[in-house]
Amino acid sequence: MLNSPLHILQHTFGYDSFRQPQEKIIDCVVAGGDALVLMPTGGGKSLCYQIPALARGGVGVVISPLIALMEDQVSALRELGVNAGYLNSTLDWDSTWHTENAIRNGELSLVYIAPERLIQERTLALLQESPISLFAIDEAHCVAQWGHDFRADYLRLSLLHETFPTIPRIALTATADERTRAEIIERLSLTRAQQFISGFDRPNIQYRIQQKNKPRDQLLNFLRSEQQGNTGIIYCLSRKKVEDTAEWLTQQGFNALPYHARMSANARQTNQHRFLREDNIIIVATIAFGMGIDKPDVRFVVHLDLPKSVEAYYQETGRGGRDGEPSTALLLYGLEDVVKLSQMAENSEGDEAFKRQEQQRLYAMLGICEIASCRRQVLLRYFGDEMPEPCGNCDNCLEAPDTWNASEAVQMALSTVYRSGQRFGAGHLIDILRGADNEKIRQFGHQALSTYGIGNKLSANEWRTIFRQLIARGLLTVDHEGYGCLRLTESCRPILRGAETIYLRKDKVSKKSPLLRKKVLDIAEEDMGLWNALRQCRKQLADENGVPPYVIFHDSTLREMLEKRPLQDYELLNISGVGDRKLEQFGEAFIDVIREFEYT
Repeated sequence: MLNSPLHILQHTFGYDSFRQPQEKIIDCVVAGGDALVLMPTGGGKSLCYQIPALARGGVGVVISPLIALMEDQVSALRELGVNAGYLNSTLDWDSTWHTENAIRNGELSLVYIAPERLIQERTLALLQESPISLFAIDEAHCVAQWGHDFRADYLRLSLLHETFPTIPRIALTATADERTRAEIIERLSLTRAQQFISGFDRPNIQYRIQQKNKPRDQLLNFLRSEQQGNTGIIYCLSRKKVEDTAEWLTQQGFNALPYHARMSANARQTNQHRFLREDNIIIVATIAFGMGIDKPDVRFVVHLDLPKSVEAYYQETGRGGRDGEPSTALLLYGLEDVVKLSQMAENSEGDEAFKRQEQQRLYAMLGICEIASCRRQVLLRYFGDEMPEPCGNCDNCLEAPDTWNASEAVQMALSTVYRSGQRFGAGHLIDILRGADNEKIRQFGHQALSTYGIGNKLSANEWRTIFRQLIARGLLTVDHEGYGCLRLTESCRPILRGAETIYLRKDKVSKKSPLLRKKVLDIAEEDMGLWNALRQCRKQLADENGVPPYVIFHDSTLREMLEKRPLQDYELLNISGVGDRKLEQFGEAFIDVIREFEYT
């Protein structure tokens, strides 16, 4: 069957077999059904509408907000021998006319259309007289009115169901929690659609989150020690920070380009084009950049400011490692980010329900930053996806954070908030605790408070860490009357009474993670034999299990094996990255390799 989905997959796209659950999705749409698809970035979403369009015949209409990428998407399809085109505001009149005729005559298999173009009467009339095979609504989370990538034109896409009731529709996104999924279904009239929700895990991405501590130094160390010559994306909250960071990185010898909404369309397109086609480019951007980017070899994604939601963080970090090779997601954040984003949410144009929702999303993001356990488990749980065991590929798994009994310090902090009238931000509260002598302290008479100076054994950074974690745990909240004042919540009462013990994590501000520390080490010539044997063992196990080598063990784990030479199970279990399960599956093979080198 020349038009069967499997034949198209193998002979047009060059893949042997479908990934799960691609085949079920494709079968649903080919049969004329509607579908809602949630699949992680790099999971093969595009095949879920491209193959049905080719199998059904007629023109598959793809609604996408990504005007700047349509030409590349169409070019890639044409290279595969697929007749494809696009309609958007970048086309001149002659090109538009030829594309419309090709749609009308059924000469195209796929056409990409921007949502604002689709809802025009001219376009709707064109489609009504054309042989349409399906409608694919890409980046469907854009329909969520208070989501992180809202596009107003998406609100009108329910007209597809009303105008073309017999044409199947497939809505696709990589980022949607349960609430956003419900909004997509409602606004696109997809109540009868089958839902296909894949696992959200991207095991090749290593998540690292650090407190800001001279962030430019942190960024420079990361780039020079780990990412020299690699392609990456750096996200900043403001346009000015984007431009300043890109200019500074250029001065440091990197190929860094800025990208934000206030740049001219031509400048944005030029920089995006270079990023997609050249190697070793670092793009420094606001969140205006990246949705739909299909560059497979992005080796790192850095956030220099806290993202406003877990959805935004997941989607932005997901732009790294689309080729399945290791990629690093580094986030640097501080208390000032929390206050700034909290105030932005409060000052937004949304109603009170929206503002509460934005605060909840922000605190969920902050919670992922502050946890002491596996970050991936918490990230996936946010999207309703469970991971039974720690991932072994986030900073908390690679090096468990230190915690300390902070009950006394927390009581000091909460008491200071209360005794100063719950009218001040963290900076002033820290000055009170540390016994500062400044104009503001004297103005309000705060040197007379019983908590004045009682926290002088802790540094200002340590106190900022405490206040940040108290906000993350819901013991304090940020007041939004313009000053970022901290207020107590009901949850803090047991701690103030001394009835509850609280442990907080210590920030790692001067230590490198084991992965980074090992990565900059050279392997001594006399150790190369064992190093190569360990890598060969890993490769053989990876082949036997049908997984990439890094899924067995990371290089950092092999380097530590090389250094410590474990010969017993309990010794191997002490190696970073080796858990009970991996010890059971692979431990004997690696110990045999080490033993062979130890006794020969």
